[in-house]
Amino acid sequence: MEKLILKSGRERSLVNRHPWVFSGAVKTLPKSENGDIVEVLTNHNELLGYGFFSPNSQITCRVFEFTSEHISLDHNFWKNKIKRAFELRKKFIDENETNIYRLLHAEGDFFPGVIIDVYAGVAVVQLLTRGTENIKHIIYEALTELGFAHIYNKTKSSTQRFEEVTTESAWVAKPHIMPVECIENGIKFLVDVEKGQKTGFFIDQRENRKTLGEFSKGKKVLNTFCYSGGFSLYALEAGAELVHSVDSSKDAIEMCDRNVEANFPNTNHQSFVADVFDYLKQTEIDYDIMVLDPPAFAKNARAVQNAARGYKNLNLTAFNKIKPGGVIFTFSCSQHIDRDLFRKIIFGAAADAKRNVRILKQLTQPADHPINIFHPEGEYLKGLMLYVE
Repeated sequence: MEKLILKSGRERSLVNRHPWVFSGAVKTLPKSENGDIVEVLTNHNELLGYGFFSPNSQITCRVFEFTSEHISLDHNFWKNKIKRAFELRKKFIDENETNIYRLLHAEGDFFPGVIIDVYAGVAVVQLLTRGTENIKHIIYEALTELGFAHIYNKTKSSTQRFEEVTTESAWVAKPHIMPVECIENGIKFLVDVEKGQKTGFFIDQRENRKTLGEFSKGKKVLNTFCYSGGFSLYALEAGAELVHSVDSSKDAIEMCDRNVEANFPNTNHQSFVADVFDYLKQTEIDYDIMVLDPPAFAKNARAVQNAARGYKNLNLTAFNKIKPGGVIFTFSCSQHIDRDLFRKIIFGAAADAKRNVRILKQLTQPADHPINIFHPEGEYLKGLMLYVE
C-alpha cells in the first residue's frame, strides 16, 4: 500500500482525528490513483491511519480509520462500519412511526464519501468520492445482508464532475415503483428517490418539523422553499388555521399537493409556484409563523459573502412582514456558513428591521445525522426559532 507523508508540524489535526488531509499539509504524495486507499504517515513515518486518496481535490485524502497499527481492510471491515451505523439508528428510530431516516452519514459515521438514506425499506446510496465508488459492491452487499431488498444508487452531477465518480444513477437491487409511500412521525409522505432532490426528501428537518407542529394550532403558517411540503404537513396535522406553501419548482409544488391530499383531503391549504422573495414582498397576509428553509446559498467558500447577503435579505423581508408576536423558523444548510456567522447574519437583519427578536430555540440536524466531534464541518444544518415582537 502506498504512503502519504505529512509535512513536519502539520500532523496535529490528524492526531486530533480530523478526517480531512488538505493538499498544503502533504510532504510526499503516494504513487496512487484517485480513490486508492493509502497509509497516512507523520513526517517521522509514524502511521496515523488509512484514507481514500483524491489527488485532484483540495482535500487530498479522507481518513476513514485512525490507528497506529496495520489492519486488514477486508469486506468485513467495511460491512461492520455500516452495521454499527444501522444498529445506532435502531436505538432511536421506531419504524412503526418513522421509516424515513439516514442510515449512514459519511464522516459522522466515520465513513467519509458515502451517504445512505432509507425510505420505507428502500435504501438510497450516494457515493461521493471515487474511493467509496471502488467499494460500492461491498456497500450494496452489506445493505442486502441487513435486509434491504430495494437499493438505488443516486449520483450527483457535481460528484461526477469533481470527484470523477462514473457510476450512474440506477437501481442496483430490485426496483421499487415510484413514489415510495413512507411515514415520518405518523405523517404520510410520498417520496420519489429517482427524481426528487437530494435522495428524495429532506430527512434532516424531521425534529424541526415536529417542533413547528407544536406551535401551529390555530395559526396562519407560511412555508417557503417548501419542496414536498414537510413543514406544511406538520402544521396541518397540528390544526393550523391555514397553511400556505411556496416554491419556485412546479414539480415540488405538485408533490406537496399530493402529500397534503394523502393526509388531509379537506383542509385549508394553498400552494403557490412563485419566487419566495417576490412572494414575501407582495403578500398581505398576517402570518403567525413563517418557515425560511432555503437551499444552500454557499456551495463553496468563495460564495460565502454573496450567500450571507442572500440570507440577510431573506430574513429582513420576513422580519418586515411577520405580525407582532409571530414566530420565524429560519435555517441555513450551507456548510460554509457556520453557526456563529449565521447568527450574526440574522442579528444584522433584525437590527435593520428595528424589531425586538428573541431566540426561543436553537435548531439543528437530528440524531440520525450524527456529528463527528472531531469534524465540526459535519454540523451543516443551523436553525433558529425566533419570536418577533
